[in-house]
Amino acid sequence: MITILENANVVDVEAGVILADRHLILEKGIIKEIVEGKVPFLAAHRIPVDGGFVIPGLIDAHVHVTAYTANLGELPRQSPMYVAARTAQVLKGMLSRGFTTVRDVGGADFGIAQAVEEGLFPGPRVLYGGKALSASGGHGDHRSMGVDRTDETYAQVSLGRRCDGIDAVRLAARDEIRRGAHHIKIMANGGISSPTDRITSDQYSEAEIAAIVDEANMADLYVVSHTYTARSVARAVRNGVRSIEHGNLLDEETVALMKEAGSYLTPTLSCFRALAEVGAESGFPRDRMDKIQLVLDSGIRAVELAHRAGVPMAYGTDLIGPMHERQLHEFALRADVVPPADLLRAATSTAAKLVRLEKEIGDVRENYRADLNVLSANPLDKGVLESFASHHRLVIKGGIVQN
Repeated sequence: MITILENANVVDVEAGVILADRHLILEKGIIKEIVEGKVPFLAAHRIPVDGGFVIPGLIDAHVHVTAYTANLGELPRQSPMYVAARTAQVLKGMLSRGFTTVRDVGGADFGIAQAVEEGLFPGPRVLYGGKALSASGGHGDHRSMGVDRTDETYAQVSLGRRCDGIDAVRLAARDEIRRGAHHIKIMANGGISSPTDRITSDQYSEAEIAAIVDEANMADLYVVSHTYTARSVARAVRNGVRSIEHGNLLDEETVALMKEAGSYLTPTLSCFRALAEVGAESGFPRDRMDKIQLVLDSGIRAVELAHRAGVPMAYGTDLIGPMHERQLHEFALRADVVPPADLLRAATSTAAKLVRLEKEIGDVRENYRADLNVLSANPLDKGVLESFASHHRLVIKGGIVQN
């Protein structure tokens, strides 16, 4: 079945311009042709866009699709089948918001990705890293101080796995690669949700980080690192980590190091704002709420530093539990320091480059996947992306209109 989007304003994301009066011919999940002027005569399903603005499907580069609850320690104690059912609801919500691809950085596996690919439940394409690698007592270790052991069965759902020492981290990275990972995630810094570490603590030795990066490189993959402080970011970047997550406590020197190394930054301002505003009532452990204040207000400064230095930034949210519904809020939180064109690129073409799919998604071009959104207003105008939901008319994934 051929689908034609008629009379559209196509947003050229990379150039930051509008291509008016275009007709998009979609076939077999691909943008087969973009025609100017007269509508082609074809037997097709026709969708009048009537001057609406067509942009690529959005990409969220930092999600946890299995995190249906804000209490992450609950996940391993729950039935994996129940978690899968709740994950289906999370993914359906993401697709309805216009996200056609997401990068899961802890929790999702080949089963979730395959279920979406086969159409067993609707959702964005899932690029997964399996379980994040964490040192004992690190951000991926959710044991309380009085617990010595947990069920280490891989099938139990969790965002991370513990591994210590060069041999162990190499084995864990190889295991995630065997399971089909698109990237390898490491916890190289303390975190908010973990019960026993500090935000300022470095995690993993540089030799361990280098070993994990080596394993990823051999598999033609890359490493994603949970990092807040400038020191932890520098340690990760020096050892070849490509994708820095959060980065709230960056400084100018470290931003310059990232720029030189070609590293990407994925800020997640919406996560911290949501946790501060509704975290406790959403089920986030109250004994960890104080950690949020250490990074809450510094994130926007890090975004400003990175933008000014030309560090490529992807769109990321890191939301958990009922806070997933705030997935579009990241646009508004960055809008004061990032202009609309760059905001849009963060969620489309820049994110596509980060996940190494820039020849398939992230722009509205011929022979790209037909992952698209139709908006009623020009996203290059100030204020439109900040109120994305109110302008969102249609989401198309793989050439199929999503309901």
